[in-house]
Amino acid sequence: MTATPFPSPLRLSSFARARDAWPLDPDIIHLNHGSFGAVPTPVVAHQDALRRRADLSPVEWFPRIAERVREARERTAPFVGARAEDTAFVPNASAAATVVYNALQLGSGDEILVTDHGYGAVTMGAKRLARRFGATVKTVSVPLLASDDEAVQRFEDARTPRTRLIVIDQITSSTARRFPTRRIAEAAAEHGVRTLVDGAHAPGLIPDAAIAGGGDWWFGNLHKWPCAPRGSALLVTQADDRQELWPLIDSWGAPEPFPGRFDTQGTIDATTYLSTPAAIDFIEDEFGWAATREAMTEMADAGAEAIAEALRPYSTEDPLTPLPAPVPSMRLIRLPPGLGATREVADDLRMQLLEATGVETAFTSFQGVGYYRMSVHLYTERSDIDAFIERCVPQLLQRAGIDTGIRSSASIA
Repeated sequence: MTATPFPSPLRLSSFARARDAWPLDPDIIHLNHGSFGAVPTPVVAHQDALRRRADLSPVEWFPRIAERVREARERTAPFVGARAEDTAFVPNASAAATVVYNALQLGSGDEILVTDHGYGAVTMGAKRLARRFGATVKTVSVPLLASDDEAVQRFEDARTPRTRLIVIDQITSSTARRFPTRRIAEAAAEHGVRTLVDGAHAPGLIPDAAIAGGGDWWFGNLHKWPCAPRGSALLVTQADDRQELWPLIDSWGAPEPFPGRFDTQGTIDATTYLSTPAAIDFIEDEFGWAATREAMTEMADAGAEAIAEALRPYSTEDPLTPLPAPVPSMRLIRLPPGLGATREVADDLRMQLLEATGVETAFTSFQGVGYYRMSVHLYTERSDIDAFIERCVPQLLQRAGIDTGIRSSASIA
C-alpha cells in the first residue's frame, strides 16, 4: 500500500503556523475537534470584548440584543445556504431538535423513523415525543458501508402508512459518514412524511449545508467545524407551520413571528451568536473554506492510513474503514477486538487514554464494534498523528490483551 503523504503545515497570513491561531494547551495532543470544537484566539478576543461591553453597560446592551442577534443571523445564514428569514439561532443541535419536537402533534400509533447511526440525545428526544402521544419509534438499520442508494431504499422499505416523521443525520456522529438526506426527505414528502435533518456536523464540511441537507427542518452546530464559540447553532426551515416553533425560553420576543422571537432570550450570553460571523470570516480570510475542506481531507486521509498501518500487524481485520460517503475531516479506524464495544465503554476509553497519554481522542461504537473516530482541523499536524501512534497504539493493544513487547512512550503515566 502506498501511503498518502502528509500535507505541509498550514501557514497564516502572518506566516505563523496555523495551529498558533488556536489557544490550545501545547502539552495536550488535540485529535478530537469533532466533539467540542476549538475557538481561534482572534474569535476568543472578539467574544471577550463583547462580554466586556455587556458588563460595562448592561442597560445599553440587553435592550438592544435582539437587533444585534438579527444582524449576526443575517450574516451567518448564507454560510449554510439559507435565508435569514428562515433561520434562527439556537444554543446547539439538540436544542434545535427539541424546539421541533415541542411543536409536533402525533397520534396514537404513529411512527417516527430514526437510524442506528443517530445521535443519542436527538434520538432520545424523538422517544420522548413518541411517549407524549402514544406513538412509536422504529430504528432503521443502515449498514456502515451502505451506498446512498441502499440508504434511501432502507427508508423506503421501513416506511408504513403510520409513519409521520423521519429523523436522519446529514453527517453521522458515531460513524463519520454522510447520508443522502435530501433524497430521503424528498421521497418521504411524496407520501406526506416529514423529515428532520440533523446537520450537527455539516456547517463548514458541506457547502451550503442547509440546502444540501433538505428536509422540513434542518439544524447544524457552528461551534464544531466553523470554530464559533460553544453555544451557537442554527435551525433552518421554510415549513408552512414554522410559526409553531418557539424558543426553549419564553421571553419578551414572544410576540414576534419566527424567527424574530428567537433573537431575544432574556439574559443568556448571546455573544456566542454574535461572535459566529467572526469565526466564519477568520477561516475564510486566512485560508478559504474550499481550501480548508481540502486540507482537512488530506490530513485525515494521511493520518488514518498511518494509524491503521500501526495497528494492522495486530489486527484480524483491516483497521482502515473506508466509507462510501466520507466527509473531509473525520475517519473511522477499527479498534482491536474487545475495545469500545458499547457507547459507554467507548466514552470511558476516551477518558482513560487522555489521562494515560495526554491525547484527546474520540472512540465510538457501532453494532458492537469499537472505532477510533479521528477528527482533524487546520491546526492538526503530522506530529499529532505520530504522538497518537507512539502513545496511544501501545495502550490500546495492551488494553486489548495483545502483547507486542512494545511499551507506550506516553508522557503521562
